[in-house]
Amino acid sequence: MSTKARRRRQTAAGVGKPSGAGLPTPIKVGGIVVVGLASLSAIFSAHTRGGRVSPGQAAFQVGEPGPGKEAPAFGLASTAGGTLDLTSLRGKTVLLYFQEGVDCQPCWDQLKDIEKDWSRFQALGIDQMVSVTTDPLAALKQKVADEGLSTPVLSDPTLSVSKAYHANSYGMMGTGADSHSFLVVGPDGLIRFRADYGGAPNYTMYVEVPTLLAQLQQGLKKA
Repeated sequence: MSTKARRRRQTAAGVGKPSGAGLPTPIKVGGIVVVGLASLSAIFSAHTRGGRVSPGQAAFQVGEPGPGKEAPAFGLASTAGGTLDLTSLRGKTVLLYFQEGVDCQPCWDQLKDIEKDWSRFQALGIDQMVSVTTDPLAALKQKVADEGLSTPVLSDPTLSVSKAYHANSYGMMGTGADSHSFLVVGPDGLIRFRADYGGAPNYTMYVEVPTLLAQLQQGLKKA
């Protein structure tokens, strides 16, 4: 058999063709779309899981202003109505919870689970919790209603308060949103505890309540 004849026979049998070269165009395009969707799904899933960690494994950073520093004053529109001023809470021990916002479901699960165990936070001397995020007030009101929450959630759309606390410095969204930070402000207006959980490499968006309580207790003892 001549060389040309052997090549024609090999080509007809598919020998030497690039992988997928004989597939119809719709199948090849469909395969690309499936791979792309799978990649996007993986990214979304990772964000939805929010870097949940097992009890006792929640590493955090301590940003500035930190323990011993005066908590920057602020007044922001609240889902509870009107404006909430931090100075109006003087005399109380306040847990500030900066979070990523409406699209971060683990952040809201965190808020719900804290509310469920609120008596254990009170046992540590905490009187009130306030959450801060950068979403518009209308969206926050709807989310709070949907989740059945009672904690005041404050809207900081210009990031003025977030930047004052550097709460937007520890997340997967860059500096355009808050991440997952807790601060305890004492009755005198001084910060007694701070934990920024949302930083690299874990980008934690949910801390098991027993872990959070244990770390709060340890930090408040040091304060």
